[in-house]
Amino acid sequence: MALALDQAKRAIELGEIPVGAVVLDEQGRVLGAGHNRTIINHDPTAHAEIVALREAATEQENYRLPGLRVYVTLEPCVMCMGALMHARVAEVIFGASDPKTGACGSVLDISTFKQLNHHTQVRGGVMADACGALLSDFFRDRRAQARAQREQLKR
Repeated sequence: MALALDQAKRAIELGEIPVGAVVLDEQGRVLGAGHNRTIINHDPTAHAEIVALREAATEQENYRLPGLRVYVTLEPCVMCMGALMHARVAEVIFGASDPKTGACGSVLDISTFKQLNHHTQVRGGVMADACGALLSDFFRDRRAQARAQREQLKR
């Protein structure tokens, strides 16, 4: 998860929401890494998980990634869980829960839908405090900047 947090910190440097993800093989080697790039790429699908999945799939020369684990700092959304499951990822490990869009139990739990043909294992709460603090600090700072800008405009 520490590697995913490093990716999330890279997102902050780019003005992106700090979410990071890494894809590891069975031996613990990093096959893909990514952070949110939706703003700079002008791409609503450029979430950290998707960026990392694309890199891992290219590395593996396969769109299927069985046996691999994905560590992500924030509970994946429906889009990302769908992609992770379609890639046949074995396990998703996330840090902070997402009460607004989380698709691993917070809003709904895609991995438990019996109708789907692949079921990825999910584990949450890994380094949750550190992952959550990074997001909280980012949004607190962003709100403070917005307030300061409004105050400047009033003058």
